[in-house]
Amino acid sequence: MIDRHAHSDALVVDAIIRSRRAIRYFTDDAVPRRVVEDILDVARAAPSNSNTQPWRVYALTGERKAGLSEALRQAHEQNAHPPLRHLPDALPDDMRSRQEAFGASYYSALGVAKSDVRQRARVTARNYDFFGAPVGLIFAIDASLTKYSWLDYGIFIQTVMLAARAVGLATCAQVSFARFQNVIARHLDLPPDHEVVCGMSLGISDEASPVNRIDMAREPVRHFSTFLGFD
Repeated sequence: MIDRHAHSDALVVDAIIRSRRAIRYFTDDAVPRRVVEDILDVARAAPSNSNTQPWRVYALTGERKAGLSEALRQAHEQNAHPPLRHLPDALPDDMRSRQEAFGASYYSALGVAKSDVRQRARVTARNYDFFGAPVGLIFAIDASLTKYSWLDYGIFIQTVMLAARAVGLATCAQVSFARFQNVIARHLDLPPDHEVVCGMSLGISDEASPVNRIDMAREPVRHFSTFLGFD
Protein backbone atom coordinates (compact mmCIF):
# COMPACT_ATOMS: atom_id res chain seq x y z
CA MET A 1 0.00 0.00 0.00
CA ILE A 2 1.45 3.37 -1.06
CA ASP A 3 0.84 6.15 1.43
CA ARG A 4 2.40 9.51 0.59
CA HIS A 5 1.94 10.75 4.12
CA ALA A 6 4.19 7.96 5.40
CA HIS A 7 7.18 9.18 3.37
CA SER A 8 9.30 11.90 4.97
CA ASP A 9 10.72 12.92 1.57
CA ALA A 10 7.21 13.51 0.27
CA LEU A 11 6.45 15.83 3.17
CA VAL A 12 9.53 17.94 2.36
CA VAL A 13 8.91 18.02 -1.39
CA ASP A 14 5.22 18.78 -0.94
CA ALA A 15 6.01 21.65 1.43
CA ILE A 16 8.45 23.16 -1.08
CA ILE A 17 5.95 22.91 -3.93
CA ARG A 18 3.03 24.30 -1.93
CA SER A 19 5.06 27.19 -0.50
CA ARG A 20 6.29 28.40 -3.89
CA ARG A 21 4.55 31.51 -5.14
CA ALA A 22 5.26 34.40 -7.49
CA ILE A 23 7.14 37.08 -5.52
CA ARG A 24 7.12 40.65 -6.82
CA TYR A 25 8.98 42.52 -4.10
CA PHE A 26 12.48 41.46 -3.05
CA THR A 27 15.06 42.59 -0.52
CA ASP A 28 18.38 43.84 -1.84
CA ASP A 29 20.33 41.00 -0.18
CA ALA A 30 22.87 39.62 -2.65
CA VAL A 31 22.69 36.04 -3.92
CA PRO A 32 26.19 34.59 -4.51
CA ARG A 33 27.07 33.14 -7.89
CA ARG A 34 27.72 29.71 -6.35
CA VAL A 35 24.12 29.57 -5.09
CA VAL A 36 22.76 30.38 -8.54
CA GLU A 37 25.06 27.77 -10.05
CA ASP A 38 23.90 25.18 -7.50
CA ILE A 39 20.25 25.90 -8.36
CA LEU A 40 20.92 25.47 -12.07
CA ASP A 41 22.96 22.35 -11.35
CA VAL A 42 19.90 20.78 -9.72
CA ALA A 43 17.56 22.02 -12.46
CA ARG A 44 19.64 20.45 -15.23
CA ALA A 45 18.32 17.09 -14.02
CA ALA A 46 14.91 18.06 -15.45
CA PRO A 47 13.65 15.69 -18.16
CA SER A 48 13.64 16.58 -21.86
CA ASN A 49 12.61 14.84 -25.06
CA SER A 50 15.43 12.48 -26.14
CA ASN A 51 17.68 14.30 -23.63
CA THR A 52 17.88 17.35 -25.91
CA GLN A 53 18.11 19.79 -22.96
CA PRO A 54 16.92 22.83 -24.95
CA TRP A 55 17.60 25.44 -22.25
CA ARG A 56 20.07 28.29 -22.38
CA VAL A 57 20.26 30.50 -19.30
CA TYR A 58 21.69 33.99 -18.77
CA ALA A 59 22.17 34.99 -15.12
CA LEU A 60 22.65 38.70 -14.42
CA THR A 61 23.42 40.80 -11.39
CA GLY A 62 24.98 44.15 -10.59
CA GLU A 63 25.77 46.52 -13.46
CA ARG A 64 24.94 43.97 -16.15
CA LYS A 65 21.44 43.51 -14.77
CA ALA A 66 21.01 47.25 -14.27
CA GLY A 67 22.06 47.96 -17.86
CA LEU A 68 19.56 45.52 -19.30
CA SER A 69 16.82 46.78 -16.98
CA GLU A 70 17.40 50.38 -18.05
CA ALA A 71 17.20 49.46 -21.73
CA LEU A 72 14.00 47.51 -21.13
CA ARG A 73 12.43 50.36 -19.14
CA GLN A 74 13.15 52.76 -21.98
CA ALA A 75 11.64 50.37 -24.52
CA HIS A 76 8.59 49.98 -22.29
CA GLU A 77 8.15 53.76 -21.94
CA GLN A 78 8.57 54.35 -25.68
CA ASN A 79 5.96 51.67 -26.32
CA ALA A 80 7.38 51.06 -29.81
CA HIS A 81 7.14 47.26 -29.57
CA PRO A 82 3.84 45.50 -30.30
CA PRO A 83 1.94 44.19 -27.26
CA LEU A 84 2.80 40.67 -26.20
CA ARG A 85 -0.07 38.28 -26.95
CA HIS A 86 0.77 35.69 -24.32
CA LEU A 87 -2.87 34.61 -24.04
CA PRO A 88 -5.55 34.36 -26.73
CA ASP A 89 -8.18 37.08 -26.87
CA ALA A 90 -10.91 34.44 -26.65
CA LEU A 91 -9.69 32.96 -23.38
CA PRO A 92 -12.07 30.26 -22.08
CA ASP A 93 -14.46 31.62 -19.46
CA ASP A 94 -13.07 29.65 -16.53
CA MET A 95 -9.52 30.77 -17.28
CA ARG A 96 -10.64 34.35 -17.87
CA SER A 97 -12.30 34.47 -14.46
CA ARG A 98 -9.11 33.24 -12.78
CA GLN A 99 -7.03 35.76 -14.70
CA GLU A 100 -9.35 38.59 -13.69
CA ALA A 101 -9.32 37.47 -10.06
CA PHE A 102 -5.54 37.59 -10.06
CA GLY A 103 -5.49 41.06 -11.62
CA ALA A 104 -8.00 42.37 -9.10
CA SER A 105 -6.01 40.99 -6.15
CA TYR A 106 -2.65 42.19 -7.48
CA TYR A 107 -3.63 45.76 -8.28
CA SER A 108 -5.71 46.03 -5.13
CA ALA A 109 -2.68 45.05 -3.03
CA LEU A 110 -0.75 47.82 -4.79
CA GLY A 111 -3.56 50.35 -4.32
CA VAL A 112 -3.93 50.87 -8.07
CA ALA A 113 -7.37 51.36 -9.62
CA LYS A 114 -8.27 49.35 -12.71
CA SER A 115 -8.99 52.59 -14.59
CA ASP A 116 -5.61 54.16 -13.76
CA VAL A 117 -3.79 53.28 -16.99
CA ARG A 118 -0.75 55.41 -16.22
CA GLN A 119 -0.12 53.87 -12.82
CA ARG A 120 -0.71 50.37 -14.17
CA ALA A 121 1.98 51.04 -16.78
CA ARG A 122 4.37 52.02 -13.98
CA VAL A 123 3.55 48.78 -12.19
CA THR A 124 4.24 46.82 -15.37
CA ALA A 125 7.60 48.58 -15.71
CA ARG A 126 8.74 46.97 -12.44
CA ASN A 127 8.94 43.68 -14.35
CA TYR A 128 11.97 44.98 -16.17
CA ASP A 129 13.82 45.76 -12.96
CA PHE A 130 13.25 42.12 -12.01
CA PHE A 131 11.01 43.45 -9.21
CA GLY A 132 14.10 44.64 -7.36
CA ALA A 133 15.59 41.14 -7.09
CA PRO A 134 19.41 40.97 -6.98
CA VAL A 135 19.53 38.30 -9.69
CA GLY A 136 17.75 38.24 -13.02
CA LEU A 137 17.55 35.17 -15.23
CA ILE A 138 16.77 35.19 -18.93
CA PHE A 139 15.84 31.90 -20.58
CA ALA A 140 16.36 31.44 -24.33
CA ILE A 141 15.64 28.61 -26.76
CA ASP A 142 16.59 27.67 -30.30
CA ALA A 143 13.73 29.10 -32.36
CA SER A 144 13.63 26.07 -34.66
CA LEU A 145 12.37 23.81 -31.87
CA THR A 146 8.73 22.79 -31.59
CA LYS A 147 6.14 23.08 -28.83
CA TYR A 148 7.36 19.79 -27.37
CA SER A 149 10.74 21.31 -26.54
CA TRP A 150 8.92 24.31 -25.08
CA LEU A 151 7.13 21.82 -22.83
CA ASP A 152 10.55 20.53 -21.73
CA TYR A 153 11.58 24.10 -21.05
CA GLY A 154 8.56 24.65 -18.82
CA ILE A 155 9.53 21.64 -16.74
CA PHE A 156 13.08 23.00 -16.46
CA ILE A 157 11.88 26.44 -15.33
CA GLN A 158 9.60 24.90 -12.70
CA THR A 159 12.57 22.85 -11.48
CA VAL A 160 14.64 26.04 -11.18
CA MET A 161 11.92 27.63 -9.05
CA LEU A 162 11.63 24.61 -6.77
CA ALA A 163 15.41 24.29 -6.38
CA ALA A 164 15.51 27.96 -5.41
CA ARG A 165 12.65 27.55 -2.95
CA ALA A 166 14.44 24.61 -1.34
CA VAL A 167 17.26 26.97 -0.25
CA GLY A 168 14.89 29.70 0.96
CA LEU A 169 14.94 31.85 -2.16
CA ALA A 170 11.95 33.28 -3.97
CA THR A 171 11.26 33.61 -7.69
CA CYS A 172 8.87 35.07 -10.21
CA ALA A 173 8.73 33.76 -13.76
CA GLN A 174 7.97 36.65 -16.15
CA VAL A 175 6.77 36.17 -19.71
CA SER A 176 6.75 39.96 -20.17
CA PHE A 177 10.43 39.90 -21.14
CA ALA A 178 9.58 38.10 -24.39
CA ARG A 179 8.04 41.32 -25.73
CA PHE A 180 11.49 42.88 -26.01
CA GLN A 181 13.31 40.12 -27.86
CA ASN A 182 15.48 42.52 -29.86
CA VAL A 183 16.56 44.56 -26.83
CA ILE A 184 17.52 41.46 -24.87
CA ALA A 185 19.23 39.80 -27.84
CA ARG A 186 21.41 42.87 -28.32
CA HIS A 187 22.39 43.21 -24.65
CA LEU A 188 23.06 39.53 -24.06
CA ASP A 189 24.45 38.75 -27.51
CA LEU A 190 21.97 35.95 -28.04
CA PRO A 191 22.70 33.62 -30.96
CA PRO A 192 20.69 34.83 -33.97
CA ASP A 193 18.59 31.66 -34.00
CA HIS A 194 17.50 31.94 -30.35
CA GLU A 195 14.46 33.62 -28.85
CA VAL A 196 13.53 34.64 -25.33
CA VAL A 197 11.25 32.23 -23.47
CA CYS A 198 10.81 34.35 -20.34
CA GLY A 199 12.71 36.02 -17.55
CA MET A 200 12.82 35.28 -13.85
CA SER A 201 13.48 37.30 -10.72
CA LEU A 202 15.50 35.52 -8.04
CA GLY A 203 16.26 36.63 -4.49
CA ILE A 204 14.87 36.91 -0.98
CA SER A 205 11.22 37.80 -0.58
CA ASP A 206 10.36 41.10 1.08
CA GLU A 207 7.84 39.75 3.54
CA ALA A 208 6.66 43.25 4.46
CA SER A 209 5.07 43.71 1.04
CA PRO A 210 1.33 42.97 0.89
CA VAL A 211 1.78 41.91 -2.75
CA ASN A 212 3.83 38.95 -1.59
CA ARG A 213 1.03 37.82 0.70
CA ILE A 214 -1.52 37.35 -2.08
CA ASP A 215 -2.78 33.79 -1.88
CA MET A 216 -4.36 32.83 -5.18
CA ALA A 217 -6.87 30.00 -5.10
CA ARG A 218 -6.18 26.78 -6.99
CA GLU A 219 -8.87 24.62 -8.53
CA PRO A 220 -9.54 21.33 -6.68
CA VAL A 221 -8.36 18.13 -8.37
CA ARG A 222 -11.93 17.07 -9.18
CA HIS A 223 -12.39 20.14 -11.39
CA PHE A 224 -9.56 19.36 -13.81
CA SER A 225 -9.05 15.59 -13.59
CA THR A 226 -10.85 12.53 -14.94
CA PHE A 227 -10.09 9.14 -13.41
CA LEU A 228 -10.80 6.05 -15.46
CA GLY A 229 -10.51 2.42 -14.43
CA PHE A 230 -9.80 3.07 -10.76
CA ASP A 231 -11.68 1.30 -7.97
